[in-house]
Amino acid sequence: MSHTFKPEVLEQLRKLEKKYVPLGQDLAAYLEGLYHTEFLNYWDYIHLDTLLSLQNPRTAIPDEKIFIMYHQITELYFKLCLEEYNQIAEDKQITPEWLMRRLKRINRYFENLINSFDVMVDGMDPQQFLHFRMALMPASGFQSVQYRMIEIASTDLRNLVDKSKRAALGLQSTHEEMMGCIYWKEGATEVASGAKTLTLLRFEEKYTQQLIHFAKEYQDKNVWAVYKRLPEADQQNPKLTNLLRELDVNVNVNWPLMHYKSAVRYLQHDPDVLAATGGTNWQKYLPPRFQKRIFYPDLWSDQELAEWGKGWVHKVLDELG
Repeated sequence: MSHTFKPEVLEQLRKLEKKYVPLGQDLAAYLEGLYHTEFLNYWDYIHLDTLLSLQNPRTAIPDEKIFIMYHQITELYFKLCLEEYNQIAEDKQITPEWLMRRLKRINRYFENLINSFDVMVDGMDPQQFLHFRMALMPASGFQSVQYRMIEIASTDLRNLVDKSKRAALGLQSTHEEMMGCIYWKEGATEVASGAKTLTLLRFEEKYTQQLIHFAKEYQDKNVWAVYKRLPEADQQNPKLTNLLRELDVNVNVNWPLMHYKSAVRYLQHDPDVLAATGGTNWQKYLPPRFQKRIFYPDLWSDQELAEWGKGWVHKVLDELG
């Protein structure tokens, strides 16, 4: 008995033929391959078994698995953000509407991270953390290269240079020179000696060249550069400038302050103050008012710039009592 294909099936076959034949491909061979292909399962598609096997604690302390999973989730959110930054960078005819759509997504991802950080602050048992942290040295969240890429993709690299060294560098400094004076190095020094921590040394060994290459790639494609290429009228759009300001606060104030809140909870033990797992100088590195790291200084008033992060830090300390 002959079989008559439904019109919609024939239409899809015509579309496939139009796609493959001009490329010299045999449509029948592709259809045969489809016939032999197994049905797709959810667990196979997202590699669920592999994903759930990636938690390998260094100790038998139960809350270490919570610690690992939360940081893995964080890195996946960072990857989501970087997908948006890539779309912004690669769009040759970007519109304000498209840029705002991407910025809304990035802000939403960071808001989810910020709102979920109570898992770290309140969810883990303090004594369990203080025990298993000793098995993690010198590893540190400081070593998240994706977070560094987010910073670089957000702004002109000069805005990430340590604030005390920006003027001395001059306007013609190279990417290598700016990366050598990047703000985060100050936060990864031994509190007592001022020497680079092993955390920083290992991070630089693995990622310095990659980050320099990334900075060069994004020199004219970072969010600020893309924004400045828009027509003047579009740059004045308050919805767009508010999204940029929101991104500035999310990445440079709210996110580091959640880490600061966690550090105060777990590492601030009067009269002793413990070092973070990588030996980073978190008391100077995490509070935004010390770093004055600001992606879009042109979008803030002089008073807002002068008081950057002060109110937020006091609020966190008040909450912790």
